[in-house]
Amino acid sequence: MTASICAGLGCAVGSALATNLAFLYKHRGAVAAPDVEMRHPLRSAADLFRSKWWTIGWLVAAVGFAGHAGALALLPLSLAQAVLSGGFVLLAVLAERFFGFTLGSRQWFGIALVAGALALLAVTGADAEGENSDYSLPAMILFEGIAVAVGIVLIFSHRVERVRGQYGVLLGAAAGLGFGISDVAIKGLSGDIDGVLGIFSPWIPLILAAAIASFFASARSLQVGEGVAVIAVTSVAANMSTILAGVVVFGDPLGDDALVVVGRVAAFLLVLVAAVLMPAPVRAGEKLQQAPEAAVAPAATA
Repeated sequence: MTASICAGLGCAVGSALATNLAFLYKHRGAVAAPDVEMRHPLRSAADLFRSKWWTIGWLVAAVGFAGHAGALALLPLSLAQAVLSGGFVLLAVLAERFFGFTLGSRQWFGIALVAGALALLAVTGADAEGENSDYSLPAMILFEGIAVAVGIVLIFSHRVERVRGQYGVLLGAAAGLGFGISDVAIKGLSGDIDGVLGIFSPWIPLILAAAIASFFASARSLQVGEGVAVIAVTSVAANMSTILAGVVVFGDPLGDDALVVVGRVAAFLLVLVAAVLMPAPVRAGEKLQQAPEAAVAPAATA
């Protein structure tokens, strides 16, 4: 395994932990903040950042994003996202060890699946090509266009009476899809940057627009939806979309022979199954209802 692959995997694991810890903090802050209103984005953003836990979560997320960008630049996109998708499963171990939460057999089974999947990815990834930012422009435009359209439909799905009760989960899926759109564009940008000309890349406006839309969609989904389900569906939507883009847009190889192909496909599926089985173990809203400011920071608990 090359040095760049090892460095990329390290970035991915660190980012996964930070990102999902940030989700838990942001959920705690979002449910304590006034309702997010898209007609008043600046006021809504200010209200969110007045919440201590939202601000802490956002700062932790910024650290996670730095590792995320490193992983996307150093690894094939599908491999990076397969590792990143296991983050909240790893977080479950920290939550039980340092926060005193109890996980059920279903959650521990998810942990076992991810451990096996990551080991399988490590073995089958020995010959991976590492950084691969070359992409098909028509495939990129088609993929991102479809993803944007689906995200818009999910955001406005509350207008359909039949699915209004699931709006929090659907908004979470839209937010995850937005994160995926941004990831795919960042990966394309990492291959397009050529000195100052990189600032004129058409992917920069898409990255910014997707990031802003995901910011508000994620915050609102955490306010109106059940925290565990929303975090899980957001993670799965982000990872599924970017793994698909890795193969379709960037041509990430699945392997040189049938055995490696089967192994890597099985590993990707195992991580996604684990993402469904193993939701984040904290529901910050319940903690807030009992004692809004009684939560203990991980550093103090450790």
